[in-house]
Amino acid sequence: MRVTVHPQGEVEVVLPRRARDREAAAAVAELRPWIERRLAEAVVVRERIAERGATVPYLGAALALVGESGRTRVHRRGDKLLIPGADPQDAIERWYRRMARAEVGPRLDEAAAALGVSYSSVRIANQRTRWGSCSSSGAMSFNWRLLLAPEDVFDYVLWHEACHLRHLDHSPRFWGLLEQHRPGYREQKAWLRRHGATLVL
Repeated sequence: MRVTVHPQGEVEVVLPRRARDREAAAAVAELRPWIERRLAEAVVVRERIAERGATVPYLGAALALVGESGRTRVHRRGDKLLIPGADPQDAIERWYRRMARAEVGPRLDEAAAALGVSYSSVRIANQRTRWGSCSSSGAMSFNWRLLLAPEDVFDYVLWHEACHLRHLDHSPRFWGLLEQHRPGYREQKAWLRRHGATLVL
């Protein structure tokens, strides 16, 4: 059984195939304090998103959204993001995914070179609960929503995963290596834990 509280304020209960509705009700009743805390956090998330107004964050900058009729593809011009005039959400996400690939590639190359390691592939994804991952084969994956975070947070996640190319665990050696290359990483790690839920369009 899985209970998820979405930023929009919806509570989702996923039951095993043979579970009964009353089991879901019992789980929700037992988890009520946790659900209420998450619902309160969801209100804060929605308020923070509303505070953006007609802008979206991009590595610490605020880009003004400018709708243009007839436009199908998003384009950045300085501190403006030119977007389709109607239903731009999917187009904006596609743009962030393209930009994530463009931002991750050179930075990951630089980190890998500094660490003396190599990776096999890079994937830009939209994981629900992970910001990045590194497999034992060197396959790297990064969440495009990291571009909604400040640049130092983005770089922290990138270096975190790059350090896994040397130590595929969270041993003291791993954290020591990360500290060596990203002094003060704990601050970015804490920021992501506190504000990660706000990294949505």
